[in-house]
Amino acid sequence: MRIFKNKTDLIAYVDTLKSKKKTIGFVPTMGALHQGHASLINTGLSENDITVVSIFVNPTQFDNQEDLVKYPRTLDDDVELLMAISEEKIIVYAPTVEDIYGGNVASASFSFNGLEHEMEGRFREGHFDGVGTVVKRLFEIVRPDKAYFGEKDFQQLMIIKTLVENYDIPVKVIGCKIHRAKDGLAMSSRNARLKSEYREAAPFIYKTLKIAKEQFGTKSAIKVTEWVTQQFAEHNLLDLEYFIIADIKTLKTVKRKSNKKSYRAFIAVYADDIRLIDNIALN
Repeated sequence: MRIFKNKTDLIAYVDTLKSKKKTIGFVPTMGALHQGHASLINTGLSENDITVVSIFVNPTQFDNQEDLVKYPRTLDDDVELLMAISEEKIIVYAPTVEDIYGGNVASASFSFNGLEHEMEGRFREGHFDGVGTVVKRLFEIVRPDKAYFGEKDFQQLMIIKTLVENYDIPVKVIGCKIHRAKDGLAMSSRNARLKSEYREAAPFIYKTLKIAKEQFGTKSAIKVTEWVTQQFAEHNLLDLEYFIIADIKTLKTVKRKSNKKSYRAFIAVYADDIRLIDNIALN
């Protein structure tokens, strides 16, 4: 397995692949890889000759610096997982902060057609500028044909699609279904940090989303939101940050349902000091 630590060497190797007409898939990650990442990578492998997996904890997308410090960094374990998937068809790009940002660790400023002001954008100041900055740079370095992102971060997926469109970046962005543990909890690198009692409680999030979906068929968005809020108010371990039902195109909170639109429910919950997000399609 080829592992690159700097963009100069990776760019040269990608040039070689492209000269041989090889197709390139790309899965950007922040490491601490799990089976959710593996499902993205396997999709990339099935659709491309080579798949590049970046492993980079991006400092500019953390509004909470303590969260950045605590974020798991497990490169050796990550490489072991990747080698078990494919030693020949996966390339790892594990850059330093210096390699990505040079001497200026700062976000560029982006407009994502208003998507950046909804949901996560309300609660995590500057987050999507950080996401846009690093993804744009990674796209410029890797130059993939296709890039794969999980729908767990649905807002991020929509923002990256907008980034590609606004900047005319020649890559096809593909959203992949949420990969869940057997008990329904959406796979996340943060899950490994959950204390046992919070890990046992966390599947309540998806259970609540599924019931909310059922209710959305007969009740208003306001009534469903009130019900979800009450469920978490009565839970002694999980603290609801937000529950929002939104139009999937604009991500704006729905006020009145329309049969002509598609909706999704989005949720952010604190389990002790670990922030978990999830979502579900409603119609």
